[in-house]
Amino acid sequence: MNECVLVVDDDREIVKAIALLLEREGYRVLKAYDGMEALQILTGQPVRLIIMDVMMPKLDGLSAMMKIRERKNLPIIVLSAKTEETDKVLGLSMGADDYVSKPFQPAELAARVKSQLRRYTLLGDINAWQDAHELWNGRLCYRVKEHVLYADGEPVKLTATETKIVDLLMRNQGRVFPAEEIYQRVWEEPSFAPENTVMVHIRHIREKIELNPREPEYLKVVWGIGYKMEKMENRR
Repeated sequence: MNECVLVVDDDREIVKAIALLLEREGYRVLKAYDGMEALQILTGQPVRLIIMDVMMPKLDGLSAMMKIRERKNLPIIVLSAKTEETDKVLGLSMGADDYVSKPFQPAELAARVKSQLRRYTLLGDINAWQDAHELWNGRLCYRVKEHVLYADGEPVKLTATETKIVDLLMRNQGRVFPAEEIYQRVWEEPSFAPENTVMVHIRHIREKIELNPREPEYLKVVWGIGYKMEKMENRR
């Protein structure tokens, strides 16, 4: 069955254009015109990815995204006419996996959809070791085949992008990764000033795994170089 994409925008012409674009690429497309309608569709349809506008009636895109994130970790691409860096950081910090500004290039949007779906279904890192079923680090346990991170024995609710970052860092504990390399490995595309994008996702992961996110034990920044997963004494 073709993978299903939900397109949400109050501009019906934009929804129609994106639907035609994605259908030509072989996707099945569902349409919604506000955040409330999107939530209703998600309760009964096997959606694999969402393209979501920000400014919409009834329930705006960011509010809808926060509600979706309470139950699902499927990829969400925010589509917005707001192009300031602060708007992009806000969208990413509230749970978006990617942010595309209007007006968008159809080929770029299609490529980003393909990249997000590939990352969502294939979270493994072919350049890292493949034989370990569980990767332990202090309070953390990452189950490789499940793509699930546990903290103190409890599963951590991560988005697909956050899981990919955790996968990379847990497989390479102690190694420092520049933001550019994290972006290229996780987003699977060339990086152009990726610092803010990576930083927002790192901060979100910290909030979910650290006892004190302001003084992180695990996800640490090495100033001027990048980020690493600090190796801790295992507590099994």
